[in-house]
Amino acid sequence: MSTPTPERRADSAALDSALSRAGIRFTAWAEKWFPDAFIFVAIAVVIVALGALANGAPTPAIAKSFGDGFWSLIPFTMQMAFVTIGGYVVATAPPVQALIDRLAAIPKTGRGAVGFVAAATMLSSFLSWGLSLIFGGLLARALARRTELRMDYRAAGAAAYLGLGATWAMGLSSSAAQLQANPASLPKALLPITGVIPFSETIFLWQSMLIAVILFVMSVIIAYASAPRPSTAVTAEDLGVSVAREEADLGRPEQPGEWLEHSPILTILLVVIAGAWIYQEFARQSWITAISNLNTYNLLFITLGLLLHWRPKRFLVAVAKAVPATAGILIQFPLYAAISAMLTGPKNAAGISVSEVITHAFVSLNTTGSFPISMGVYSAVLGFFVPSGGGKWLLEAPYVMQAANELQVHLGWAVMVYNAAEALPNLINPFWMLPLLGILGLKARDIVGFSFLQLLIHLPVVLFLLWALAFTLTYHPPVMP
Repeated sequence: MSTPTPERRADSAALDSALSRAGIRFTAWAEKWFPDAFIFVAIAVVIVALGALANGAPTPAIAKSFGDGFWSLIPFTMQMAFVTIGGYVVATAPPVQALIDRLAAIPKTGRGAVGFVAAATMLSSFLSWGLSLIFGGLLARALARRTELRMDYRAAGAAAYLGLGATWAMGLSSSAAQLQANPASLPKALLPITGVIPFSETIFLWQSMLIAVILFVMSVIIAYASAPRPSTAVTAEDLGVSVAREEADLGRPEQPGEWLEHSPILTILLVVIAGAWIYQEFARQSWITAISNLNTYNLLFITLGLLLHWRPKRFLVAVAKAVPATAGILIQFPLYAAISAMLTGPKNAAGISVSEVITHAFVSLNTTGSFPISMGVYSAVLGFFVPSGGGKWLLEAPYVMQAANELQVHLGWAVMVYNAAEALPNLINPFWMLPLLGILGLKARDIVGFSFLQLLIHLPVVLFLLWALAFTLTYHPPVMP
């Protein structure tokens, strides 16, 4: 396929919307001036500590709450890391790769291929956000190998990101919903405020599923309609990106001790043992309760990944490639837990914490009706600076959920308000794009023009739905385990 002529490139630029160009300029600015997400959480630690001091809390109490809180969520931190690892391992397994190749043969046009990537990515995100990133990127690459489609590779990359930018928090791997459904993972300071909130009161509410369906349909339509036509499409080849299939070279066992690494014997035995436990978990309770347990959810994905890779060596190679993506989770989540502890723990002479001060401000500025919009806007804005669904929930939950209690907003719906709004800034935040961009061989500025357009349409629709559907729900006090 020949490289587009200057005239074709000029036509393509002219057809780009002003909004897309604004999105590209915005992300170029963010890439230049925004520091690593760790810097933001470190700044947040300092701000909250200073806020506690300004509130009159004793310095020793602030320091103690920081240290105690830092280690309070290690199980949840590891559980979130395993969400990433499990999703990557399943998505890169040979049978899934074969499925991706078969799916890539379905679309008949370049624009249809972009819409197809959007649909497949969002569907996989309902199972796991980690799975959706890798699955979407590999599907876009497979479609790009079909040069007769003239698919715009940038638009396909943006479509592959929609699982993180539109629907992930409405699915099973929603870290806020998972945290609230698992009493063992909840911080001690948060449990009395929210109680345990099962999936039936969050992601499996009919209101939540309605929003998920609307977001899914709307996003596919936008992805299809905004994809450049074949005459102006910029393909992977045009961009100089190689999309050739990458095969892992596992070699052959050279020493007797390496034989088991290449044999499926241990894989079969491990899958049988893990499968027996998983079966018992689903047999003794409803499937909703079982899948809402993070330990069950993660072991299910790890076991499936082990089975699909078949040989331990291949499985271990996939795990090794997945681990770097967990670095931010491992170092940042403990700091989020420390922030949560400093917000709720240290009190001034009047017995008031920083969290209670912020709660009072939320309550005074809102009514039961305005709370979903106010919380949605606040969560969306904060999400750009703190790009972590579970970590940011630990920061917000102590005061927004206390405000929800005082305003008598359905607590499960408050979690879903957070979920739907939290995904919005992902559409333009380069942080979560990194694993996908590595697979695609693109830069954030290549895809953000398309995702920025999604954000502009999603924002008013999501906020309206969060506000309108709140009136269909009734407040219930926190339920203790």
